[in-house]
Amino acid sequence: MPDRSSSPPAPGPSQLSTVLKRRKRPDIIADRIREMIVTHGLRPGDRIPHEWLLPETQEASRGTLREAQKILEFQGLIVSKTGPGGGVFVSTVGADQAIRLLDNLFLFQPPSIAEIYAIRKVLEPQLAASVAGRLSPEAFAALQAKIRLYEAEPETAEEEYRQRLAELDFHVELARHAENALLGFNCIFLVSLLRDMTVCRAIYKESNPALREAGLHYQISLMRAIKAGDGERAEKVMRDHMEAAERYMLERAEIRR
Repeated sequence: MPDRSSSPPAPGPSQLSTVLKRRKRPDIIADRIREMIVTHGLRPGDRIPHEWLLPETQEASRGTLREAQKILEFQGLIVSKTGPGGGVFVSTVGADQAIRLLDNLFLFQPPSIAEIYAIRKVLEPQLAASVAGRLSPEAFAALQAKIRLYEAEPETAEEEYRQRLAELDFHVELARHAENALLGFNCIFLVSLLRDMTVCRAIYKESNPALREAGLHYQISLMRAIKAGDGERAEKVMRDHMEAAERYMLERAEIRR
């Protein structure tokens, strides 16, 4: 993946307008069917009315309609079933699938490390404060299990790299327990962006035992604040953690240029 510094600029408003004007007929019909699903209040598992998919209803050829259905299936919004009781049904889009699609949006024009951390520094402390005193014993145990993956000194460079990724997994696991699903989703998405960036992967592979110790310190302190129900303390610990992580990542990225 190219570094942000060598990437072409993101399309401006006028360029985006041009892109939107180039939309193909199947995309437009797919959006129309999606709107019909929303307007009629269909839920996952509900059958799409057959007449919605007829050429005369959508004023399109059967081939164009098939392409529109494939688009909706790829997006995870519908699923086709054959045999008795078959048809086209509303489906559920999983969070992992949605994040992977968003990752692909930024695959060749990734945001910078600074841009990602500008948002993480706002959202992650809010997340930490929101779960303080609210985690179930099972959720708390899941977070502790993530920490145990990088408690011991790594014996190889590959193990140290896996531990670095496990530290990111801690943040993903925490976000999965957010009462505010949108907050949790965005926190997970930002971590996913970091994991995808070539420069970040290279930094994560660098040997740095002190970094693991610092991460453990922050996360253990965070767990104590969460368990005690101290939202203010949890927020501060996470903010300090994000600021320290940002400084380290930006310094290492600058060195690697």
